[in-house]
Amino acid sequence: MKRFLHSIDIALKAHDWYGALSTALTLPDICGRVEAPDQGSKARYIDWFNRHLLHHYTAQIGPQRKTHVFLHGEDCYALRCSYLHEGGGTIVDQRARKALDSFHFITPPPNANVIHMNQSGNVLQLQVDIFCREMCAAVEKWMNDVVKGNTELEGRLKNLLEIHDSDRRILF
Repeated sequence: MKRFLHSIDIALKAHDWYGALSTALTLPDICGRVEAPDQGSKARYIDWFNRHLLHHYTAQIGPQRKTHVFLHGEDCYALRCSYLHEGGGTIVDQRARKALDSFHFITPPPNANVIHMNQSGNVLQLQVDIFCREMCAAVEKWMNDVVKGNTELEGRLKNLLEIHDSDRRILF
């Protein structure tokens, strides 16, 4: 998994926002498959996201401190499908969606401010670097809390794609 996380880090540093986002959106797929290979892709993606990332996208808002979920696993899965299969950011035609219609990703502002997790109607605005780093952090925590010491899951990780350089060494 570290090679995928490293790839996202390199892409973010190079301002390759689309590359970083593409890889970040696949992480719940990969982790879900490692953890529950017999479960369908949609179910395991949503389950993994909700267990490991939903709390980052849930906040108490307004004077009554009402709980609001900005990003459900279903909507993240719908984004994954729309973006990775069609290049889209609109999810209205995705059956998996739950609450949102589309996403508006922005690059980090030059003044080091944060513009992340803003919702207007059914459109969610996310700062692309923060979203990608939150995905990576969730995977690292999952690796430590769930995978580490579980020989079955560690064995499944060994089946992930490896890119070798011309010296036959594994990159990353």
